[in-house]
Amino acid sequence: MKCFEESLAALRQRLGAQPEFGLVLGSGLGPIAEEIENAVIVPYADVPHMAVSTAPDHAGRFVAGTLAGRQVLCMQGRLHGYEGHPPEAIVYPVRLMKLLGVKALMLTNAAGGINTGFEVGDLMLIDDHINLTGKSPLTGPNLDELGPRFNDMSYAYAPQLRSIAVQAAEDCGIRLRRGVYVGVNGPQFETPAEIRAFRTLGGDAVGMSTVFEAIAAAHCGLPVLAFSMITNMAAGVLPQALSGEEVNETAARKGGDLRRLVCRVLELL
Repeated sequence: MKCFEESLAALRQRLGAQPEFGLVLGSGLGPIAEEIENAVIVPYADVPHMAVSTAPDHAGRFVAGTLAGRQVLCMQGRLHGYEGHPPEAIVYPVRLMKLLGVKALMLTNAAGGINTGFEVGDLMLIDDHINLTGKSPLTGPNLDELGPRFNDMSYAYAPQLRSIAVQAAEDCGIRLRRGVYVGVNGPQFETPAEIRAFRTLGGDAVGMSTVFEAIAAAHCGLPVLAFSMITNMAAGVLPQALSGEEVNETAARKGGDLRRLVCRVLELL
């Protein structure tokens, strides 16, 4: 745990106020961090033992301050397996947030729509996930100080927080889909055959993040709420090729809805 102690010391020296809630911003969703008031910015590179984000449009920094009247610690850009980071590095900041004392963690991502009833630009509340990365951040020696060797995943996405999210969406007049998120490694987009298989398994959206963070949060007892923005329809759903540019364009165009939803959730917490 010495590495965590060194990281926490560096963060506490810079942050000032005690954060209440953690927020992780996915691809194209970084502008939400610009709404944070009295912001304190800490690049990941300034935190001992933290990996550095290399994904396009991921700023790779913590932003702490006030959002919707609550003290938040925001990851403006996350870490991914396709960057070459091992799972334990990807979840290192989640564990830091828990040790800092945050009460709950809100995850966001850009995802491809598997459910043919979805539309590009929809927001989906994640009710559950299917981890198809073939990996787990809990592999290896267990950190007993954080959680048990074998932890339950039945309520990884906290039911009480999901109820609050549904109310927040109603308050904001936002149509909120609900579904199962399929986590894959990437960085290539999926094939049409893979998407058909994921749909058969019960998946509604697919992406290259989130599942490791949710697993680590469940392990250390940190309640999670998670949203996907459907930035494109997955391979084979529409007769067109996929691109990273489409993902970021949709996120930029519809990001305001997610910002309003996140802020309303924070007000209701």
